[in-house]
Amino acid sequence: MIHYIALLTALTVSAVAGYYSIVGLTAIFSSAFWPIVIMGTVLEIGKLVTASWLYRNWSQAGTLLKTYLTSAVVILMFITSIGIFGFLSRAHIEQTMAIANASGTELVVLENRINAQRQVVENFETQIGVIDETIRRQVERNQNAINTANQQRRLRDNLVSQRNEATQSLNELLADRTRLQVEVRRLEAEVGPIKYIADMIFDESGHEQLERAVRWLIILLVMVFDPLAVVLLIAANQGIMRRKNELTILQGNGIVIDETNIFKI
Repeated sequence: MIHYIALLTALTVSAVAGYYSIVGLTAIFSSAFWPIVIMGTVLEIGKLVTASWLYRNWSQAGTLLKTYLTSAVVILMFITSIGIFGFLSRAHIEQTMAIANASGTELVVLENRINAQRQVVENFETQIGVIDETIRRQVERNQNAINTANQQRRLRDNLVSQRNEATQSLNELLADRTRLQVEVRRLEAEVGPIKYIADMIFDESGHEQLERAVRWLIILLVMVFDPLAVVLLIAANQGIMRRKNELTILQGNGIVIDETNIFKI
């Protein structure tokens, strides 16, 4: 039973590796999306079939054929690994760009708009203060200046209305800044684990160390992803063939085999 589980696992790992590889290759050759998808799918299937065929027919195959097919499997594993590397690298770059855009350009532009809007509100406050002082002085100097004061009050009311609108716009900008800052913190939290890894390996977690840690993590994933699928496939073939040979030997010795229990072993 374990041999068939190994076979299923090998096919699953290979399928996932193939998917990531094809997505990564389509990013590299973006102008030929479907041709890359078709080519990558066919080559992934061909790689597994070739590895299985080689193991089962190694002693019967000629040297030239074995050399070529072995080289083809190794090269296809390398291509798959490149595709996976491209897929994971693109994911990291997109995440880094999202953080840079949110914490860089967008936040700076928003801060500039907030400062400008604050200045508008302060200007309205200053004008309103000047009008209030003017009205107070006019009333103190001449009781007949009521009409003039009323005109000033109407002007003041208009400025207050504009001030309130400017304040509302400022509050909206402040709310946008808060949402953007929350988004930046969320994105930074997503790369938090790799920062701890970079700090553990390099004793610091600066940008350069973070990029090196991510690069090495991707390389480690690539080294075990597709090779694991191929080796598991060979191991499953080995186990299945050995099991069949054992059953053949037992049957040749006149021992009755219960076929329903074959998968229990």
